[in-house]
Amino acid sequence: MDGSPVLVDSSFYIGKIRAGQDPLQALAVTALSRDLVTCGIVRCEVARGIRDKNILARFQRFWDVMIYVPTDNSMWQDIETTAWNLDRAGRIIPLTDVIIGCCARRAGAAVLTFDKHFYEIPGIRVTREV
Repeated sequence: MDGSPVLVDSSFYIGKIRAGQDPLQALAVTALSRDLVTCGIVRCEVARGIRDKNILARFQRFWDVMIYVPTDNSMWQDIETTAWNLDRAGRIIPLTDVIIGCCARRAGAAVLTFDKHFYEIPGIRVTREV
């Protein structure tokens, strides 16, 4: 895997947790060779499922040192256009995935995910490997 940045999708965190693994450990190793990226929607999707305040605080500390992609007006216009184009092409995917994909595209990052929807979004690279 190249050294380009990687935006870690919610499905990676959730999949690792469900498998009894610590996603932050795997990502800490990845962070030695490439930048990790996050965005608000990923943080919110993952955080809402964490029940323990201490574990949530640990995740938040980790996210706070990642590159953050903000969703400004220009980003929302890109999301709107991308979703519209995908829909017209008959590729209806969850809006949250379109948002995450557009954030990755803006950051020049691959999306680390277990979710097949990201393969439908033009202009992004997808990986399942850390």
